[in-house]
Amino acid sequence: MARKIPFSPPDITQAEIDEVADTLRSGWITTGPKTKRFEKELSAFMGTPCTAALNSATAALECALRVLGIGPGDEVITSAYTYTSSASCILHVGATPVMCDVKPGTYEMDYDRLPELITDKTRAIIPVDLAGRMIDYDRLFEVLDSVSASWKPQTDIQSAYTRIPVLADGAHSFGASYHCVTSGNVADFTAFSFHAVKNLTTAEGGALTWREAGFDSDAVYKDLMLMSLHGQNKDALAKTHAGAWEYDIKFPGWKCNMTDIMASLGLVQLKRYPGMLARRRALVSRYEANLADTGVDIITHYSEDGANHHETAPLTDEQAAAKRAAEAASQTGFASSGHLMLVRLTGHDSDFRNAVITELAENGVAANVHYKPLPMMTAYRNLGFDIANYPNAYEQFKNEITLPLHTLLSDDDVDYVCDQFKRAIAIVEANGAAK
Repeated sequence: MARKIPFSPPDITQAEIDEVADTLRSGWITTGPKTKRFEKELSAFMGTPCTAALNSATAALECALRVLGIGPGDEVITSAYTYTSSASCILHVGATPVMCDVKPGTYEMDYDRLPELITDKTRAIIPVDLAGRMIDYDRLFEVLDSVSASWKPQTDIQSAYTRIPVLADGAHSFGASYHCVTSGNVADFTAFSFHAVKNLTTAEGGALTWREAGFDSDAVYKDLMLMSLHGQNKDALAKTHAGAWEYDIKFPGWKCNMTDIMASLGLVQLKRYPGMLARRRALVSRYEANLADTGVDIITHYSEDGANHHETAPLTDEQAAAKRAAEAASQTGFASSGHLMLVRLTGHDSDFRNAVITELAENGVAANVHYKPLPMMTAYRNLGFDIANYPNAYEQFKNEITLPLHTLLSDDDVDYVCDQFKRAIAIVEANGAAK
């Protein structure tokens, strides 16, 4: 009987179960002390001044746009090669999404095309850290600096920036690093996802963090909390103080707060996360070794001098000093969070790719595709987007397969997936599937 290899099940241990049970017994299950603790520990992990925990990365992206004062009449540029949340958040605030094709042979937006898409209405850029690998932020900032003369901020917080602000869709990149700087500390704002299939899960959930930029971080955090709870100036925790029942609605806000049940999962997952990142790196290496002779194109998750910088044990003073020196010397290192194993069946088309996925499924291996470009989706076609205008995104999509990558996989599981993958390719080729 074929082995069953699920695509991305959550890695939940007894420790998470115990923490959730403790929360249930506490009588405090909505936004409360554990959510606030989770926010502080997230900031400590990333080294950012403040983090707002919310119910999804989509909410985090939308709230960031609102914090920046972006709305009707504004334009926001994002990638054509992404999930809908990177663009739907723009529509939710009434702004206009502008899509950029990817650079040929990559999953990153084409930075050379960005200047022609930027107008005097452009208020933010939303790059996408696909699969856990952070984009080329140096190149992105270089482009934005080159057109900074045309940047005309419209709000106080926009005035904190000398060029168009960057709001990273870091749904996949929690724990990744770029030039040895942790995701969350590179873009101006970064949104993360803690959905069930993500490296670190709270079942559903997300967070928004940001770098210091001359504005009041505490005030931004308070605005985000107001947005997440109907514009109400006191959450349930604040109203527990004696005589503190009264509250005000500052504006008609939304409802996207994180709960203590969700945060309970996150607190334990965060403690385990350095080890989980290390395991993902080992799994990626095993995939790379197994698939080295297949001719498929595999996304590069780690550069030679890149590393995930969250050790599983405390460093000695000497080790810490050596680590800081190495990081200071590094100019090109990047380390992915190892979220997705993207491979491309170069030289083949979508029919061939789909046949390989079906063959894998028949032998117990669940595979996926990341992503069908947004201009191919009905909602965005109805807005006037046409995939013909994004040929590089289509070329990446048409033969991409995402293989299972999660911390419940054994080394033997990876070997099995790779054996079945090679077998599926051979069978589909033998059957004469279209190229």
